[in-house]
Amino acid sequence: MLWTSLLAFTAIAEAAPWSDWLSKRQGGTTMLRFGCAQVVIDRLDPLVNPGSIPSPHVHQIVGGNMFNATMTTGDVSQGAKCTTCAFSKDFSNYWTANLYFKARNGSYKRVKQLGAANQFSDNFSTKIDGGVLVYYVSAAPGKVTAFKPGFRMLVGDPTKRTADSKLKTQNCYRCYTGPNFGGDNAAPCAGYGSVDSAGLPTKQCKGGIRSNILFPTCWDGVNLDSPDHRSHVAYPTSGPANFLSLGGNCPSTHPVRIPQLMYEVVWDTTPFNDASLWPTDGSQPFYFSYGDNTGYGQHADYVFGWEGNELQKGMDATNCMGAKCKDMKNQVIDTAKACQVKKTVQENQDGWIDKLPGTDMPMVM
Repeated sequence: MLWTSLLAFTAIAEAAPWSDWLSKRQGGTTMLRFGCAQVVIDRLDPLVNPGSIPSPHVHQIVGGNMFNATMTTGDVSQGAKCTTCAFSKDFSNYWTANLYFKARNGSYKRVKQLGAANQFSDNFSTKIDGGVLVYYVSAAPGKVTAFKPGFRMLVGDPTKRTADSKLKTQNCYRCYTGPNFGGDNAAPCAGYGSVDSAGLPTKQCKGGIRSNILFPTCWDGVNLDSPDHRSHVAYPTSGPANFLSLGGNCPSTHPVRIPQLMYEVVWDTTPFNDASLWPTDGSQPFYFSYGDNTGYGQHADYVFGWEGNELQKGMDATNCMGAKCKDMKNQVIDTAKACQVKKTVQENQDGWIDKLPGTDMPMVM
């Protein structure tokens, strides 16, 4: 079982944070941790640029097949017919910007993703061949209220290019020091100064780069969205919750505690570890699809789409760790991968390109 595997791994890990995190949660807290394969890679963003075809930059999207350019309101679980996620009743959509490698000659190529680390994961999540690993944690103190139908939110700011120490636990990167996820021995965003950084790693990572994005854990209890897609949610009064912590008190303006949602993406940068391809000055050559090579602008979008009370069931459960929980419904990986959305914007997705895909770049029709 995942719980046993995690305990066994943390017993031999060089860093203690995972052990600390687990020991704090043995009293009954749930951590749903599961993979979602890609449903489509496309230049659409129905949250920030609803109706725009194309949107300004490329995203990788996972989850339900209801995803489209105009899904601005409503319960997506009512329209989706399938999902790429391990839990078969999770028709939510989760998306992030894609990462690209910029070669010395100025051309770009999309960085593909890997599955989840074997030592932590179920048989489904290690076979997603890209996509996103999703976490929902029922962090104490107090009851955790699952998101409501129609709920949406955005975390991060794509315009940021400098570090913000107050928000570093919201966004982090891990440079895998060896193959097979080498160096993955600390809880997400816990090893700053050792295994984690607030920006993209500046050195070649032998096993790839992992990125984590954490969402706010407090809600105003009224609005399912807001004009900036952020104001209806908030961080605890103590600031962004460290994934190791149990979370602080919610502010009076946002009194409802919601699940700690986190995305985890493993970027397979290993095909680009040839030093002859890197800039002559050795500078960091990876760029997100919106033109950011610092990593500080990392952001993520979320549209809730769990069917019925399925997510609340998980948040009310005790000691659920991983991709199985009580009688929550699962599916096999082949069924999940068969769930796809037809690509809308036809662009060169996997070859070398002269520019990052954007509105100034001619589309291949």
